[in-house]
Amino acid sequence: MHKIAFYGKGGIGKSTITSNLAAALSKRLRVMQIGCDPKADSTVNLLDGRKIPTVLDQLREKDRVTLGDIVFEGYGGVICVESGGPTPGIGCAGLGIITAFEKLDELNAYGVYTPDIVLYDVLGDVVCGGFAMPMRKGYADTVYIVTSGEKMALFAASNIARALKTFAKKGYARNGGFILNRRNVKDEEDLTAEAALESESDIVFQVGRSPLVQLAEERNKTVVEAFPDSDAAKEFETLADLIISDFEETVR
Repeated sequence: MHKIAFYGKGGIGKSTITSNLAAALSKRLRVMQIGCDPKADSTVNLLDGRKIPTVLDQLREKDRVTLGDIVFEGYGGVICVESGGPTPGIGCAGLGIITAFEKLDELNAYGVYTPDIVLYDVLGDVVCGGFAMPMRKGYADTVYIVTSGEKMALFAASNIARALKTFAKKGYARNGGFILNRRNVKDEEDLTAEAALESESDIVFQVGRSPLVQLAEERNKTVVEAFPDSDAAKEFETLADLIISDFEETVR
């Protein structure tokens, strides 16, 4: 089992990339996707628009929570989980992620569902406390940083890369590199390449802008499901190939 976390600034397209990648990977592997954002919308396009109960919601509402309460099957058999967040105005979202992960461990979720690959979709504006949890030893093996060429996205990406470098001495997740989610801003590739170089990272993949991605999401689907023969879907198939090759290389 290989565990991968996708970090990046809020709104940069992590959930779109993660869910489309999960859909592409599901054709070859058993995939689990865990949304680690209080908005709890990471897996919605794998579930035909259905927002599932979150781990934290169920913990608040029930005395005894089972895997059946918090784990749901989506497109391609992708195993979907949303950590959720605290009651608005009360509590810490980072601590919520820690609580959710501890519950999944307690219930032996990975042992029961035996995924080949686990994808964590993590809010990356702040890399502290619970938001750093997926980087820690025993959770993600590799972190990919999703960014565009926009200033604040690159700022967040640099902070995430710096956190990974700091944690490396503790045996935490390695930096798999930047994934450029194009917004077609001026000099986007050059700006991102400069930021990646300064962060001792590489741009490992670029996702182009396609109106089909938005159209698919309007139908509450990934582009891989809605338009499987499109160039946009094939792009995520290529990213899936890269991810598989990368983790196969790391375990040799």
